[in-house]
Order: sequence, then structure tokens, then C-alpha cells
Amino acid sequence: MDNIIVLSFVYLIGIILLLVFNELNYRRLKIDGEITRKFAHFTATLATVPFPYIFPSHWHILVLALLFFIGLFVTQQSKKYLNSIHDIKRKSIGSYLLPLSIYTTFLISNLLDSKFLYILPMLILAICDPMAAILGINIKNGNGRIKIFGKKLEKTWLGSGAFFVTSFVISLIALYFHRELFDFKTFWMALTIAIVSTFAELFSWRGSDNLSIPLSVLLILLLFL
Repeated sequence: MDNIIVLSFVYLIGIILLLVFNELNYRRLKIDGEITRKFAHFTATLATVPFPYIFPSHWHILVLALLFFIGLFVTQQSKKYLNSIHDIKRKSIGSYLLPLSIYTTFLISNLLDSKFLYILPMLILAICDPMAAILGINIKNGNGRIKIFGKKLEKTWLGSGAFFVTSFVISLIALYFHRELFDFKTFWMALTIAIVSTFAELFSWRGSDNLSIPLSVLLILLLFL
């Protein structure tokens, strides 16, 4: 129990240091808020991937998630701190949904006693979502917004394409190591996860993809794994 408390404290300090580092880069180097926000998303989410091997109970994750949520809320209300996360032109609740997403995914995987049910959704959320956002924002030439039924979405072709490819590759590799077998099932499951998670990201609203992406991946794993 003492070791778990120490590890929880270490993770908390690590996340705080990450946010401080991100904030310093934002202020001194004048990096766009969208970039620093995605960097924080990538590093913080990726850092949670080992959680199933460290924390035996979801209660530890709940405490960390609540502390993170409170910290985000307080800093956004003050308008003085963590502008590296809050300074974006669009309206988004994504930063608040991230701790909820991490806890919910961990809770389900913990109850079903399957670490993989947590690891793959978090890998896709950590890597694919920032990849899509950064490419979609920074590459303009030949990268128009996706139009469906005559309505333009906020997502771009390059961003969604990058999400699909990276999601497929990550899923293919993860499923291969999990199943210790590369067969047609491994291939079509990876393809299905890539398609479903890409659509979850494509039709997300105001940062809701932080929750819809991992839950959509989790759903496919529960149905077919």
C-alpha cells in the first residue's frame, strides 16, 4: 500500500512538472496554444499507459483524475495559469474529458481483468489524436475540410487520414503482440478499430473525442476480442 501511495505521488509530481515545462515553452518561445495543448495531451496520456501494471485498484486512478480535473478547472477560472492548455480559439471541454476518459477506461479494464482493454485505447488516444490535430492545423495546401452531405466539418482530410493510418498501425502491432498471432482476425480487427475510432474523432464535438475515441476502441475490443 505504501508503494502505491509513493507511485501515485510520483505520477502527480511528474504531471505537474510536465505542465510547468509546457507552460514555460508556451510563454518563452511563444508557441501556439494548440501545439502546447496537444503536446501535453500526448505526453500526459502516454504516461498513463503503464497504469494497469502499477495500480491494482481503480480508486487510485479516480483520485489522480479528480486532482487533475480540479487543477484544470481552477487554472481556467483564474485565467493566469496553464494558458498552454487553455489558450485556444475554439470552445472545448476536451481537457476535462481526458481524466474522465482515463478513469472510465481503466475502470472497465480493471473490472474485466484485462490490461489490454486499457492499453490500446490509451495508445490510440495519446498518439493518433494529436497527430491528426497537428497535421490538420499546420498543413494547409491540398488539405481541405471534410464535407458530408454538403456540410463542412472542422476536420481535414489529411488530419483524419493520419488518424486512420496511425490507428491501424498501432492496433495491428498491439493486437499481434496481445494475441501472439498474425492472422486475418488480427488484420480485420485492427482495420475495424481504425475505421470506428476515426469516425469517433471525425464526428466529435468540442473535444468530446477524448472520450469517444477510447470508448469506441474499447467497444470493438469487447465485441470481437
